[in-house]
Amino acid sequence: MAQKSGKSKQLGIEAQKEKNFPEWYAQVITRSEMIDYYDISGCYILRPWSFAIWETIKEFFDREIKKLGVQNAYFPLFVSERALNKEKDHVEGFAPEVAWVTRSGTSNLSEPIAVRPTSETIMYPAYSKWIRSHRDLPLKLNQWTNVVRWEFKSPTPFLRSREFLWQEGHTAFATEQEAGEEVLQILELYRRVYEEVLAVPVVKGKKSEKEKFPGGYYTTTVEAFIPTSGRGIQAATSHCLGQNFAKMFDISFEGDKGEKSLVWQNSWGLTTRSIGIMVMTHADDKGLVLPPKVSPHQVVIVPIPNKDCDINKIGQTVKTLVSQLEKAGVRVHFDDRDQYNPGWKFNHWEVKGIPLRLNMGPKDIDNQTIEFVRRDTGAKEVVPLAQLVTKVEQYLENIQTSLFEKAKKVRDERMAIVTQWADFVPGLDKKSMVLTPWCDTTKCEDEVKEKTSPKKEEKKEEPKKKKEEDQGKSEATEHFESLTGAAKTLCKPLEQSQYPAINHDSKCFNCGQSAKTWVLWGRSY
Repeated sequence: MAQKSGKSKQLGIEAQKEKNFPEWYAQVITRSEMIDYYDISGCYILRPWSFAIWETIKEFFDREIKKLGVQNAYFPLFVSERALNKEKDHVEGFAPEVAWVTRSGTSNLSEPIAVRPTSETIMYPAYSKWIRSHRDLPLKLNQWTNVVRWEFKSPTPFLRSREFLWQEGHTAFATEQEAGEEVLQILELYRRVYEEVLAVPVVKGKKSEKEKFPGGYYTTTVEAFIPTSGRGIQAATSHCLGQNFAKMFDISFEGDKGEKSLVWQNSWGLTTRSIGIMVMTHADDKGLVLPPKVSPHQVVIVPIPNKDCDINKIGQTVKTLVSQLEKAGVRVHFDDRDQYNPGWKFNHWEVKGIPLRLNMGPKDIDNQTIEFVRRDTGAKEVVPLAQLVTKVEQYLENIQTSLFEKAKKVRDERMAIVTQWADFVPGLDKKSMVLTPWCDTTKCEDEVKEKTSPKKEEKKEEPKKKKEEDQGKSEATEHFESLTGAAKTLCKPLEQSQYPAINHDSKCFNCGQSAKTWVLWGRSY
């Protein structure tokens, strides 16, 4: 059982990733000090180690969207019932998850107010006031905030929580073409967050009509894959909302010739789910494995004193090395705590996933060397101090690249191409995603889901409150056990040229009608 208390001395990971994935995940995120549990099910404390990772993601993405002319703003947490109900398809898509405030103290509110599950209906009344002329366009706003989705599906940290952090961009344009261009620009930035920062391979694609954002025109997505469970997972989405919300909220502008037109709108979001995806992709039976670009400390230096050379003497040399690395832009930490021995520190930083550990003892000082230990492979090398900065930079770059290439190789090996129904379920059962030719109809998609669904179970009630020490294990286990075996479309990959061409002879793998596209299917989180 994973220890949740901050008083716990237990550091090592006991569960094995391949044998007990739920318990392994619960242990990794708690013992690495990423998460602590809260007394409301589905709500979690992001400890500094995980929040620092989120800050790095935020800094990268925030910098890039500002290059596109996006500005940050903040809108209220609450939305009126009247505003939320204004767009029928949208509210129906979120209705089961909306948390309502109905009382203030002992008094009932005259009108219930909802805690935002997303902010379209909060922001767009303001857009209606701010946009009057074509000169007011484009309007590009983003906010970094929290949202609440009070669902009854079994929660698990990062992947499915009732409150989570995200960014949500909301933009308005004069033309469909401008909106469409931005949808793909943002989607590419999401790919870069995952592949360049988190070292997680993703597939860029378009959602089916059934899976698109409620009330939207179309949805694009980046889809990741978790090999251990064999499941796809939606990593981030960029939506073209079309003019639907503009009609509902009267967001129109006067053109340069005096004509009135509705704006074209987009919305797009990336959440703290990204941290969970990274953990499940890279972490191993020893704990976290963090890509250097996102690790709070890229390098940790551990002194190894003996009776003839105390830590203070080693410390003088290490402080010089730390200064050299910091000047080179490396995030380095000197672990000079004297209450813990080197073995304890090795284990501590291994669980926390530090990419590169440097060990320095008395002999290293005499020889002007230092020992490098990689977290991802465990490989060791003794390096001359004169080469320290160059070698550290090379190691960090190599670790980042190696983690991505390893994950991509595994992902690619688990993406099966199937053209007949007979091979479809066997492909899924091999813990793979399955790529098929498809007719692109909701009827066919529903048929596949029904054919691959297990027997329906009674709807679970909200889980009862559990003791804190049991909560991590039980919530993670309940979440993973509640995942269905039904297949769903993950996306229609935007890059289809790498697959056999779809032509007039191509048939849908399920219904046999004319195929229009390749689509990626999977069991999904």
